[in-house]
This record gives sequence, structure tokens and C-alpha cells, in this order.
Amino acid sequence: MHKNFKAVLLSALVLPGLGQLYKGEKLKGGIFLVLVNIFLLAALFLVMKGMGSFLLTAKISGTGEALKVLETIKRDSPYVNWLLTGFVFLWFASIVDAALARPPRDNDPSS
Repeated sequence: MHKNFKAVLLSALVLPGLGQLYKGEKLKGGIFLVLVNIFLLAALFLVMKGMGSFLLTAKISGTGEALKVLETIKRDSPYVNWLLTGFVFLWFASIVDAALARPPRDNDPSS
């Protein structure tokens, strides 16, 4: 049970997938790590892409026009919300998976 507690802490507080790697589930941990990074990097890319026009408008035209640009960015890029929702789902799934106790495998075929 102690190993499961450390795995849950790793997945919950550090990075989803580390708990699975700690428990020895290399494939599952690797999949969680790759998916989490894809979701976060894609969301970050979309946010940064929209922030360029927002910052440029704020510098040139002032905050009133910049707020209009920000509303346009929010309306035109709903994918960020979907990506962040997917990240949160993966995060909770990795925590629950790390918490589940796995019975030790018996490699002896005679029993």
C-alpha cells in the first residue's frame, strides 16, 4: 500500500504518469506522459498564438481595443478549453490508476 501512496503522490503532484513509472508500469506511464505533454503543449501553443495579436493591439491601440481582440480570441479558439479538459481528465485518470492496487504477478506456470 505504501508503494501505491507514493505513486498517487507522484501522479497527483509532480506529473501524471510518474506514478505508473514508479510502480513499474513503463508502457502505461509512458503513454500518460506523452499524452499529457501533447495536450499541454498544444494548449500553450494556441494560447501563445493568440496572445501575439492581443499584446500588439494593446501596445498600439490601448486596452479598449485589446479587450475586444481578447474576446475575439476566446470566441474563435474553443480548442484550448477542450485541450485543457483533456489534460484534467488524463490527470485524474492517472491518479486513479496509480491508486489502484495491482496484485503481484506469479510467473510460475506450474501453480
